[in-house]
Amino acid sequence: MGYILSISLLISCVLLVSWTWRLVYWIWWKPMKLERYLKEQGIRGPPYKLLYGNMKDIFSSLMKEQSKPMNLSHQIAPRVHPFDYETIKKYGKMSLAWFGINPRVNIMDPELIREILSNKFGHYAKLKTNPLTELLATGLVTYEGEKWAKHRRIINPAFHQEKLKRMLPAFSTCCSELISRWEQSVVSQGSSELDVWPELQTLTGDVISRTAFGSNYEEGRRIFQLQTEQAKLLIEAARSVYIPGFRFLPTKKNNRRKEIDREVRALLTGIIKKREKALKLGEADYDDLLGILMESNLKDCQENGNTKTSGLTTEDVIQECKLFYFAGQETTSVLLAWTMVVLSMHPTWQQEAREEILQVFGKNKPDFDGLNHLKIVTMILYEVLRLYPPVTSIIRRTYKRMTLGGIDFPPDVQLSLPILFTHHDPEIWGDDVDEFKPERFSGGVSNATKNQVSFFPFSWGPHICIGQSFALIEAKLALAMILQHFSFELSPTYAHAPYTLITLQPQHGVQIILQKL
Repeated sequence: MGYILSISLLISCVLLVSWTWRLVYWIWWKPMKLERYLKEQGIRGPPYKLLYGNMKDIFSSLMKEQSKPMNLSHQIAPRVHPFDYETIKKYGKMSLAWFGINPRVNIMDPELIREILSNKFGHYAKLKTNPLTELLATGLVTYEGEKWAKHRRIINPAFHQEKLKRMLPAFSTCCSELISRWEQSVVSQGSSELDVWPELQTLTGDVISRTAFGSNYEEGRRIFQLQTEQAKLLIEAARSVYIPGFRFLPTKKNNRRKEIDREVRALLTGIIKKREKALKLGEADYDDLLGILMESNLKDCQENGNTKTSGLTTEDVIQECKLFYFAGQETTSVLLAWTMVVLSMHPTWQQEAREEILQVFGKNKPDFDGLNHLKIVTMILYEVLRLYPPVTSIIRRTYKRMTLGGIDFPPDVQLSLPILFTHHDPEIWGDDVDEFKPERFSGGVSNATKNQVSFFPFSWGPHICIGQSFALIEAKLALAMILQHFSFELSPTYAHAPYTLITLQPQHGVQIILQKL
C-alpha cells in the first residue's frame, strides 16, 4: 500500500511540475524569448508584463481619452488609439506591443501591407477568433483556404452589380422613410436639432433587413436588434483577458449571450427552411441576399454532385446571414455618420455635393446609373473613408517562420496593419494629411495612392470586403436623398469624440441641426 501511495505521489508531483512548467513557459518564458528575438532585429516597444502584456496600459489610455471630447479636427488617431500612437511615435512605425501574451507588430510600409494582404500562399493567417465572437458572426470574413474559396464563390453572385441594381428599390424605400421622419421633425419650425447617429443605425439596419430577407423583413428587424445587443456583450468581454472555459460558466451575461444566439438561430432556421421549401416548389424570389445565396448554393451543389465538399450547410448559411447583418449595417452607418459630421464642418463641399446631385437627379429619386456618375459625392466618401475608416486595423498572424521586409518573424507573431495610422501618415499623404481634401481622389484611388496599398478601408487583395459595392451604393443613395431635402450643420451640443466599438463610432452621437430645403 505504501509503495502504491509513493508511486501515486510521484506521478502527482511529476504532473504538477509539468503543468507548472507549461504555465511558466506560456505566460513568461515564450513571451520573453520572442521579445528578445524581435528586439535583436530592431523591433522595439513597451516591455512585456506578466500575462496582461500592455493591455492594462492600453485600456487605461483609452479610458483617459474617452473621458473627454477632442477639438473639432480630423487628427483623430491620438484619441482613437492613444497607446499605439505613442508607441509608434517613440519606437517607430514597425514597433511592438503586447496583447496579453501575444506580440503584435505594426506594419505600415505599403509594400509590406501589399505582401501580407496578397496572401497568395496563405502564409499570413487570420487571427484566431475568441469563441465568444462566434456567437455574433463568423462566416466568410473568418475563413481561410478551401473553405473561404468555396464560400466566396457561392456568395459572390449576391453582390454582382446587376443584383445590387435590383435591390435599389429596397434601399430607396428605407431612405424615403428616413426622410419622412426628418421632415416631420422640422415641419413646424423649418429647422430642428436631431441626433442622426441612432437614425442612421436604424436606416442601415432596415436596409439590411429588407435586402437580406425581403418578405421576412419584420423577422429580419428582430434579428438586427438581437445582433446589436450581442455585439455590445461581445465588446464588454473583449475588454478583459480571455480565460479559456469562462464562457461556460452560468453568469448573467453568458446566459444572455446564449439566449440571443438561440433566438437568432431559431429565426434564421425558420426563414431558411421556408426558402428551401419555396426553392423546391419553384416559388422562390431571388431579389434578396438570402434568396440569391440559396439559389447560388443549390447551383453549386448540382454542379459538384451534391458531395460533402459542395455547397453550404444550413449552419453555414446561418453564419453568413449573421455576418450580413454585422458587416452590412455597421460599415454603412458609421460611413454616413462621419460624412454628415465632415460635411457640416465643410459646408462648401456640402453645397458642391448637393449641386451635383440636383444636376443629375433634380428632385427625383436617385437611380442606379446616376449614382455611379456622382463624381464629387464619390470623392467625398473616399476622403471620409480615409480620415474615418470604419475598421481601424486588420490583424494577421504568422503560423510559421516568415521573412518580411528583411525581418525574420517566428510563428505566433501578430501583424497589425493599422488602417487608421496608414491613412493619416504624412509620409504617404503629405503634410496636409489631416485636412479634408476630397480632390485627392479626383483621379480615382490608384492615382491618389500612386498604386500603393495605402488606402484600404475595405481591406485589399483577394480578401477585399465582398460587400464594398453594396455599402458604397447604399451610402451614395442615402446621402443623395438627404442632400436633396436638407442642409445641415453641427449643433453646439455636438462633442467630437471618435472611438472604436468594433467599428469607428461617434461616442456621444451626432447632433445635427437640419434645415428643410
